[in-house]
Amino acid sequence: MGKCCKCNRRLLCMCLLPCMMTGHLLIYIMVSIFVTISYTPPKITIHYIAPGFSANSSALASHPIGPFWNLRLEDGALWNQLQHVWDRQHNPILRGNTTGVIRKPRAKLLTEIEDECLSDCRSHKCSVPRMHDLNSLPEQMRAFIRSMHCREYPLLINQPGMCRRNNGSFGLEAPMLLMAIKSQVGNFENRQAIRETWGRSGLVKGESNRKGELVYTVFLLGRQDSSTGPHPDLKNLLDLENQKYGDILQWDFRDTFFNLTLKDLLFWHWLQQYCPTAIFVFKGDDDVFVRTGALLDYLHKQWDEHNLWRAYTNETGMDLFVGDVINNAMPNREPSTKYYIPERFYKGIYPPYAGGGGVVYSGSLALRLKEVSERVRLFPIDDVYLGMCLHKLGLSPHHHPGFLTFDLPETDKGNPCAYRSVLLVHRRSPKEMLMLWRQLQNLPGPMKVARNVPFLQRFP
Repeated sequence: MGKCCKCNRRLLCMCLLPCMMTGHLLIYIMVSIFVTISYTPPKITIHYIAPGFSANSSALASHPIGPFWNLRLEDGALWNQLQHVWDRQHNPILRGNTTGVIRKPRAKLLTEIEDECLSDCRSHKCSVPRMHDLNSLPEQMRAFIRSMHCREYPLLINQPGMCRRNNGSFGLEAPMLLMAIKSQVGNFENRQAIRETWGRSGLVKGESNRKGELVYTVFLLGRQDSSTGPHPDLKNLLDLENQKYGDILQWDFRDTFFNLTLKDLLFWHWLQQYCPTAIFVFKGDDDVFVRTGALLDYLHKQWDEHNLWRAYTNETGMDLFVGDVINNAMPNREPSTKYYIPERFYKGIYPPYAGGGGVVYSGSLALRLKEVSERVRLFPIDDVYLGMCLHKLGLSPHHHPGFLTFDLPETDKGNPCAYRSVLLVHRRSPKEMLMLWRQLQNLPGPMKVARNVPFLQRFP
């Protein structure tokens, strides 16, 4: 009897044990579900705050300690500091987000190195930005710093219908090449020599006997006045020249070496408004010589390759920028030279740029350069500024050996056959242009067409 009771208790325990474990498991699951449902996570404002000091602005995050979004740009110089302000202003990561919606940055960010200026840029009454020991710098640098915030100047002479005139009679919709030549008011002889030789407007044939392509030439001028030195009054002569040829673009700013950058900037605005369909643009000085036929042959090959590539992709824009590329260049620190850039104004190396008097780029890239230039501070060396704008786009220029910006060897300068692989040579006087042009026209047989250079490659 006792043994039976013990067996029954064991059997009962064995039966109840699974039930108890299952019950505990059910209670644990129910408690977990209840805790999960009743838990409310803390509310987190999702936006990035860079480590650094406060700018006292509700529209922007705190100012970063270091320029982590552009590690190649050093601090400690005026241009670098001003560029950091714009980099921060246009960087979406650094914009404040107090309402969950990204705000647009303010049109003007006031800092220790930039004051708001409401005066006319042409009056030079406003000195923006402020800089210690400004008076110790050379006059051309002082003048540039005083007006480097000014980007808009009225047109004194315009050619609004240039890219629309005669296109119908030629049976062409847009110019293949628009040649924009930087000149000065008094350089009449240079402009005339260009018109009579390599810069003729109209239908121009390549050297490989292609059909003629539409080429237009414009000359980019500023204003000469007493502030740039004693000049004779040439306004009437310039008006007569423009009436005869209709190829002058002149803006109301002082035509100085450090203001050459303005010619690029203002030309891009003009291009967007009056000639946005130009396929290629040549930008050069009025003392270079260009083998225009060979250049057209080269551009034809690039255009044909681009159209083939476009047939297999959705890309419509063409990123072509070619010239004599200079890499790892340092600013000139010699005060006696016209290229002098003091360390107080700019620190660091220059980005890759094409210099020496002439470059070629696609019309679509010109419009992109115009847009990105609004986020790059003006720099007094125009070739370097172009490199800065390209760098901002994530592009770098391509070198072409046919751009001889430092000229041929002295023994070859007078030999026409030495120009067979040349696209551009710098420098040539008006008389030398005319003489070289005639010599090249009299050479037997077609000259060698310059070899291809690939499109711009994006860098990381």
